[in-house]
Amino acid sequence: MVLAAGLGVRMRPLTDHMPKPLVEVAGKTLLDHVLDRLKQAGVTKAVVNVHYRGQQIIDHVASRAQPQVIISDERSKALGTGGGVVKALPLLGNEPFFHMNADTMWIDGVQPNLDRLAAAFDPTRMDILLLMAPTASSIGYDGAGDYMMMTDGSLRKRKEHQVVPFVYAGAAILSPAIFENAPAGEFSLIKQFDAAAEQDRLFGLRLEGMWMHVGTPDAVHAAEEAFLASVA
Repeated sequence: MVLAAGLGVRMRPLTDHMPKPLVEVAGKTLLDHVLDRLKQAGVTKAVVNVHYRGQQIIDHVASRAQPQVIISDERSKALGTGGGVVKALPLLGNEPFFHMNADTMWIDGVQPNLDRLAAAFDPTRMDILLLMAPTASSIGYDGAGDYMMMTDGSLRKRKEHQVVPFVYAGAAILSPAIFENAPAGEFSLIKQFDAAAEQDRLFGLRLEGMWMHVGTPDAVHAAEEAFLASVA
């Protein structure tokens, strides 16, 4: 599943007339960067949710064949990062699935990170596996981090006023089972992350390569420079 329903407020004025997933970095939309990564990982079907200026996204992906894109329509009401997944569950099936933010970008290391994520996911031990970027080497990120990662890969959420070395990179594998008791309507996926952590079933995998936080117009330029340098 690809989350593409956000308002993109911090990306204004670029998002005044288009949804954030259609902002271009190095000649390709953020959404296409994500869909291309999924294609390279062998994904044949991607569910993309839409809300803000959703018709533009629907039109943009209409001719895409790999992966096949199925729209989960939230134009009448945004459901948040959690509620959006619940709405899309009938389209996603009963097996663990990739979950991607439409604005996440990174430069892979030797092995593609989505391949590494799939190989590392162990349903006997984990319900959620997050791709985690080191804050120190990420481009465009200056926050305090999201999680500490233990030696076994389990995650501990950052406490208030604490600084931790890893930030969620916007790519994960989720088990549908985590939504069994999910609330109806709009809610944040953080609730599921926290619930999995309480049961010691939230894990992380360190991103190999370089993650780019494309959250503002200025960050677009920095991401472009890094991406173009990596393919030069």
